[in-house]
Amino acid sequence: LVRCITSSSAVQQADRKISTSISSVAARPAAAHRRTLLIADDVPSLKEFMQQSQRPPGDAAAVEQARGIEEELVAHGAEDHQSSVDAVRGLKFHVETYGCQMNTADSEIVTAVLMGAGLTASDEKHADVVLINTCAIRENAEKRIWERLRTLRLQKNKTNALASGRVAIGLLGCMAERLKSKLLEGDKPLVDFVAGPDAYRHLPRLLSRVAEGHSAMNVQLSLEETYAEIAPVRPASNGVTAYLSIMRGCNNMCSYCVVPFTRGRERSRDVSSILNEVRALQDQGYKEVTLLGQNVNSYWDKTATNSTVTSSYSTFKGFDNLYKLRDGEGARFADLLDAVSRAVPSMRVRFTSPHPKDFPVELLSLIAERRNLCCSLHMPVQSGSSEVLKRMRRGYTRESYLELITTARQLIPNLTLSTDLIVGFCGETEEEHEETLSLMKAVQFEQAFTYAYSERSHTHAKHKMKDDVAEHTKMRRLQELVDVFRLGATAASTKEVGRELVVLVEGHSRRSTDEAPQFTGRSEGNRKCVFDATTDVVCSQSGSRAAPSKS
Repeated sequence: LVRCITSSSAVQQADRKISTSISSVAARPAAAHRRTLLIADDVPSLKEFMQQSQRPPGDAAAVEQARGIEEELVAHGAEDHQSSVDAVRGLKFHVETYGCQMNTADSEIVTAVLMGAGLTASDEKHADVVLINTCAIRENAEKRIWERLRTLRLQKNKTNALASGRVAIGLLGCMAERLKSKLLEGDKPLVDFVAGPDAYRHLPRLLSRVAEGHSAMNVQLSLEETYAEIAPVRPASNGVTAYLSIMRGCNNMCSYCVVPFTRGRERSRDVSSILNEVRALQDQGYKEVTLLGQNVNSYWDKTATNSTVTSSYSTFKGFDNLYKLRDGEGARFADLLDAVSRAVPSMRVRFTSPHPKDFPVELLSLIAERRNLCCSLHMPVQSGSSEVLKRMRRGYTRESYLELITTARQLIPNLTLSTDLIVGFCGETEEEHEETLSLMKAVQFEQAFTYAYSERSHTHAKHKMKDDVAEHTKMRRLQELVDVFRLGATAASTKEVGRELVVLVEGHSRRSTDEAPQFTGRSEGNRKCVFDATTDVVCSQSGSRAAPSKS
């Protein structure tokens, strides 16, 4: 850790992560399948998902049905696990990751599974197998992946260990779950195998089919899979900060969002497995852990027999949720944070991505109380208009969101805030857009992820609403939103001038040189800091061991 004084020159270097979604990808014409598919399955409709979600938590019939499906799938033309491992042992693989932190954590699970099956991690140039872990939340993200796949398919590896003599390409994650067998259609498909987010245990089996010259796919969603007992392999880690997945899936069913259909229903790891992994990270020298989940603060370990902070499920006042079956015994997110903060008091703890409804006062108070729970919260608002929020099925109004922000800032000293915002959602008027701009001005977020709305298949908005805001209008509104954000972020950063911040050094900055070495790291409030290295600040090769300094 290093202490730094923020300078006025740093104010102009505020991080800006802005994404637009303006492109569409034309679907390839359907063609007869030329290869054998191991497993194929369709995404549930909204009606089917909601019917499934109305089952009581832990419904034995639902669990047994899922187990039966999985057993049937395994039996569908697949070799036993050992023969699959024997078929792929010695192959070299390379994983590329696109999208959110959850995908990064999933790639670490994928690496662990493949290395456990005898494969060796490699760079792309020498890989027999290239796996692309994908994002499907917005159209522009998928466009990038399609372009990458076309580039990869042109590449050949003359020393490839596969019978085909070319690199095998696998598509993983949300895009795989959304498009399924469409990815394998045509005379010259761009990928050889497809695996959804809950099918990573089966990668050796899928690869064994590819080694035999077949295509393969498993996109079956699970009611139970959390990969809790698989120790992630973190080859790209800086040895300082780590991601740790605590739950998977989402039950919120926001009208614009495809996540429930690509990630499935919510399910959480048990508290003890999380604590074991956190302690292991501490033993390995990590100084910060970020707890991950699609709806991380709806975490619920139903197996826990007692709770330390919360007695039952509750939202912040004025918030509601579409999914009603959240009551019952067990450990909630505040209970987990309490346990983690006590287990590793010397480690920083962050979490993402939450839903604003799941910030009860007990959780905010706990964050304020524990010094190692970072005073930086991501609170995705999506829109500043109550009418747009209603169409989005977010479960709150503009007024209730602003009250949450006020309460959080009152309880947590030096709180910094980030958010997600969508412009141009179905039916958005100029007046509703102006409400979003005014909310941005009022809150002054330190960081904002802003997007133009892009229609996603399977969602309520796709089937029931009209994407009626012109593209040029979306782009204009997006730029207006970005301009307002920059003004607020600059004002918020200006207030930091002269303050002393504790910065966790993550390594050398990109512009660091031998002649002018620089370090980079983040403050407790998640502000990125770049500063000159001095004799008072020394980082070890294994991670961040820095002495206090001022700069």
